[in-house]
Amino acid sequence: MSGRVKRKAAPAARVAGKIVNVAERDGQLPVVVIGAGPCGLAAAVAIQQQGIPVVVFDRGAVASSVASYPVYMTFFSTADKIAIAGMPFPLATDKPTRREALAYYRQVVSHFRLDVRQYEPVVAVWRRKHEFVVHSRPLGGDVVETSARAIVVASGYSGSPNLLGVPGEELPHVSHLYREGHEAFQREAIVVGGGNSAAESALDLWRHGARVTLVHFGPNFDKNIKPWVLPDLQNRMTDGLIKVRWNTRVTAIESGRVHLEGKDGPGILPAQHVYLMTGFAPSTELLASLGVSVNALTGVPSHEAASMETNVPGVFIAGVLASGFDANKVFIENGRGHGGVIARALGDEGSG
Repeated sequence: MSGRVKRKAAPAARVAGKIVNVAERDGQLPVVVIGAGPCGLAAAVAIQQQGIPVVVFDRGAVASSVASYPVYMTFFSTADKIAIAGMPFPLATDKPTRREALAYYRQVVSHFRLDVRQYEPVVAVWRRKHEFVVHSRPLGGDVVETSARAIVVASGYSGSPNLLGVPGEELPHVSHLYREGHEAFQREAIVVGGGNSAAESALDLWRHGARVTLVHFGPNFDKNIKPWVLPDLQNRMTDGLIKVRWNTRVTAIESGRVHLEGKDGPGILPAQHVYLMTGFAPSTELLASLGVSVNALTGVPSHEAASMETNVPGVFIAGVLASGFDANKVFIENGRGHGGVIARALGDEGSG
């Protein structure tokens, strides 16, 4: 085990009492990485290869953000672009599927023997003298306290969708995630959005026999649509197989229907399933609690690109958090390099 932790019965955010940590055994506190996605795992491996113990926490399973992708999704990137930690990603075809990526990231954890605490969300972090204190809570368990040398926040966007802020958004037939179209067979499905997720969801629903209408506030699709998806979708729209409402917003959701407001005025559409493919926003509450400054306009946490260290010494970011509100700026293929930068900074700090 990378870091000695002591379990406490009290459910409070901060737990009193003596804390025993790894420093009492080998002279090193672990680095805590928050987020077991590809970029968090890449950071953990890079730091571990510097001879620094690492503990990784995640509120879900390993690579839970990838697991939340549509079941039959194929990556835009080739396998070599989403490979991490210098570990080859052998693949017979050009682009990996969701299932192949999940198998690969599980293999990374096993191969490097990473200490990953799955289903154990971090509920609080603060500085105590020359160390950080991390409180986590395993699924169904008591609070766990871990002392850490440094914190790497690689929590990504998962779990923080961009909300429409309209009545009915919380109803059970409404989802910000899309898995597969089977559930909507021969049913009315509304897809909201104009990016890749919306385009692929609309196509998949149609292929599963759903009656699909795509609603987007803009006049056309976003510019980053996958080149093999766009013509397929446009052909289905031209044939009238998938309907579309451009320059239109959802104003309310009710059981069995949605209310719209568009260029032609208000309207109502039948809707037994509503998929809000509006993207996700960075979750920066934990960073803010540590005193990290976040740009209100861009959503980018204050940090040095050369080290990924924030304005709070010992607190680093990795992955898509570095892109703020512009989720298309950092992907696995460029966020995976953050770990090496952080590891070098921590290694230099230790040798200095």
